[in-house]
Amino acid sequence: MKDWNLDKSWTLFLDRDGVINQRIMDDYVKQRAEFVLLPGVARAISKANDLFSHVVVVTNQQGIGKGLMTERNLLDVHHYCSELLKAEGAVIDAYYFAPNLASENSSLRKPGSGMALLAQADFPEIDFQRSVMVGDSDSDIEFGRKLGMKTVFIRHAGTTDHPDADLTCDSLESCINLLNDDI
Repeated sequence: MKDWNLDKSWTLFLDRDGVINQRIMDDYVKQRAEFVLLPGVARAISKANDLFSHVVVVTNQQGIGKGLMTERNLLDVHHYCSELLKAEGAVIDAYYFAPNLASENSSLRKPGSGMALLAQADFPEIDFQRSVMVGDSDSDIEFGRKLGMKTVFIRHAGTTDHPDADLTCDSLESCINLLNDDI
């Protein structure tokens, strides 16, 4: 990782479910009562705020497309996430989401690059070559690689290292600690 040359000009892209909060298997986080931060996430994002120029979330949320939740429900969940993080001195600069069904093949949905392009439109200084994507699925790693980002795979029980990721970690906290130690 020494060759990454991380500095404050870099951007951190984060997947949400399984990286920031507990994933609900075969379901979606549809309301704030279902949203549970993973251990160490607030500390990790607080450290990331010192390491990166921007910390943004990019999340596929087809529960909206399926009619299981509304965009308003999702915005409420993201607001709640920000409140929990703020209480610990951590900040997400922006949340981007794709409400589309996977079957729609929308470029907004990861691994399509639509959410990254929206982030770059909001923060023109984002350089994908100076960005890190942290996620727990194939689509997250493919998303980052397509754009030339460094990629970090978050391993869960039953998963192994991702063959296409630059780095594999057990949690967002262990990832940020490793990146911080490398600077």
